[in-house]
Amino acid sequence: MTLDRTSRVVRYQTDDQEPVCLEVLLQGLGPLVVLIPSLGRGADDFEDLSRRLALSGYCAAAINPRGIGLSTGPEAKSLFEFAEDVAQTVRMLRPDAPAALIGHAFGNRVARATATRTPAVVSDLILLACGGQAAIPPHAALALRNVFDDSLSAEAHIEAVRTAFFAPGNDPEVWRGGWFPAVALAQQTALHATPAEDWTDGGQARIFVIQADNDQVASVANAEILRQRFPDRVTVSMLEDAGHAMLPEQPDRLASLVIGWLSGQSH
Repeated sequence: MTLDRTSRVVRYQTDDQEPVCLEVLLQGLGPLVVLIPSLGRGADDFEDLSRRLALSGYCAAAINPRGIGLSTGPEAKSLFEFAEDVAQTVRMLRPDAPAALIGHAFGNRVARATATRTPAVVSDLILLACGGQAAIPPHAALALRNVFDDSLSAEAHIEAVRTAFFAPGNDPEVWRGGWFPAVALAQQTALHATPAEDWTDGGQARIFVIQADNDQVASVANAEILRQRFPDRVTVSMLEDAGHAMLPEQPDRLASLVIGWLSGQSH
């Protein structure tokens, strides 16, 4: 593993003896940071943040979910099966130490499920676009559904991406592609089969929430609810001029917050 991005495959078998193959994009040396992408999106969303983590002395490991890139596996029956993908990745890459997990949007749910089910592999959680506590406004929920609608025109699709993911004035073109509707459907099915109370607490892990000020899908209320429930282990920092996409909107400020948090924690 070097500052150049490399690919590694993590293989394991489920409890039902079904094979899972996970493509992990690696960059850097140092404490392990595992990155889990948004609904129906892949590890490439973390390319910029992974590079910055590597330059700051961390090993960034961005996982392609089942169905994206070289990652394959059976249809997950619950959110905890995706969490096991993360746990197996940590065990394979760093069997002697826990990892920090960065989960974006749907990935924030997987990260919390991992910390709940397998706390020994998780040092702390960094949650981006941290939904799950407050309802999504109807207009944003419709736009989120529409970004996975293959029947939309290119113009209607990019408008849905703009509404659901980007703050006013930010350009959604960077996310015109990279959508995997079949993967999103499988992830949503697993999520809906998992009671929220089984994963939302994130076990007992330290939690750092980076909250975008213009997030229409995971509003500020989500971060506040989580902080009020767990004031001793939840820290919230606001990210200005950003929406649900966050990563391509404010890469400099976001990386600064992430690396600042990691550098202040012991691993």
